[in-house]
Amino acid sequence: MRRLIKHWLTRFLILDLILAAAYFTLESAHNGGTSSIYKTISSILSAAEEKVSSAGSTIEKLSGVRRDQADKILIDAPHIRQNPELPRGCEVTSLAMMLQSAGVPVSKLELSRKINKVAFLKNGLYGNPNEGFVGDIRDKSRPGYAVYHRPLARLAARYMPGQIVDLSGQSFDAVLDQLRDGKTVIVITNVSFRPLPQEAFQTWNTDSGRIRITFHEHSVLVTGFDKNSIYFNDPLGRKNTKADRDAFIMAWKQMGSQAVSYRRHPFF
Repeated sequence: MRRLIKHWLTRFLILDLILAAAYFTLESAHNGGTSSIYKTISSILSAAEEKVSSAGSTIEKLSGVRRDQADKILIDAPHIRQNPELPRGCEVTSLAMMLQSAGVPVSKLELSRKINKVAFLKNGLYGNPNEGFVGDIRDKSRPGYAVYHRPLARLAARYMPGQIVDLSGQSFDAVLDQLRDGKTVIVITNVSFRPLPQEAFQTWNTDSGRIRITFHEHSVLVTGFDKNSIYFNDPLGRKNTKADRDAFIMAWKQMGSQAVSYRRHPFF
């Protein structure tokens, strides 16, 4: 939203100044010749610099983030452990943390009941985590896997209609921008937070096509970053766990650059 405000505000100012320049230039040409035109244009350009600078300061104040602080962010978000109730529930637990950080009082267990689910194996085809949680989310004695960004975003939208933002497929800069704006982000990664070897992956045939999966898959709530690290609430670990920034981003990309966050106000 901060980028959108800045984008349009700047353009409205520029359009306003172009129209003003055109009007005063014609007036000056009629009344005072080229010297007057030059002075008028110089005056308008000076006013443009002041307006754009003022707009930037206003946007900075509205965003709540100073430019000199933008490279070190840490959000105080609730930390929830997935165990013992949800041994495969890292995704819905991370979603519970994100929703609670946005002011929505919902539990991991409620989300585990409401997340869409698909069979682990049916008619010789595996379930697709892009359609729902695959298999059993609670009982590790029964087969199960995970759920990806689309079902998570759909479930989140039931609690925050018009406010959920699916950042999947974008660069990690989109995640960092959300953090700069004070909003946490769910990501799909792996338990090591570093790139996995190719042998850690396998290909599944599903009723909607072939997908690549790994049983090292994991989900966390990203809460901050600095120059060298990414911070996150780990459903299997601690609040504001720290991982190497470059390695974390590479592991995230390896899992398909999946990320879900929210905006503060509905957008319809």
